[in-house]
Amino acid sequence: MAKSKSGAKGGVAALDQSPSHLLHRALQRALDIYAEAFGESGITQRQFALLAAAEEREGATQADLVRITGIDRSTLADMARRMIGKGLLERERSNLDARANAVRLTDAGRDILTDARPKMAGADARLLKLISGHGRRAAFVGLLRDLAKAGGGETLPKPKPAETKASKPKAPKPKPEKPAKAAKPAKAEKPHKGGKKAKKKAAA
Repeated sequence: MAKSKSGAKGGVAALDQSPSHLLHRALQRALDIYAEAFGESGITQRQFALLAAAEEREGATQADLVRITGIDRSTLADMARRMIGKGLLERERSNLDARANAVRLTDAGRDILTDARPKMAGADARLLKLISGHGRRAAFVGLLRDLAKAGGGETLPKPKPAETKASKPKAPKPKPEKPAKAAKPAKAEKPHKGGKKAKKKAAA
């Protein structure tokens, strides 16, 4: 039988080298730890993120919260609607944009967030204990932050092709005209040898 290309502990080589698969597995572990810390009656991880963002960015619009939390627009809108119904958030017209709605934390929402903070800190600490070494833990969090910023958030618009240096047509440099050479004077034709004889005959 052919030997399987599995890792030393029964892993699959193609998955053990896949960042997307490993991140998915790490997320599963993180959510399990979070659920154990908060219990069935606690707020979800996304709800915690939304409450924390609303407190940190008071008066932020729903579009702002989408960029901050990474939660997609439709999901966040549904979450905000349900949390407004529970009295955890309130919605009002934005002072900066009359067309947008600002989301604010209510006193009840602030109490829920205050109660949830130590549980979140405990869940995070328990998750990081799975990684040995303080330096590795700090590097791990830093790499996750860099990856999250690269995958989401606001990015600068790419310049249009007409605005790039490479796309600008270079005007041909005019070559200096060389001064025209003066025409050489035409050489006088030498008389043929038979010319003298013809003149003598004419004179005779």
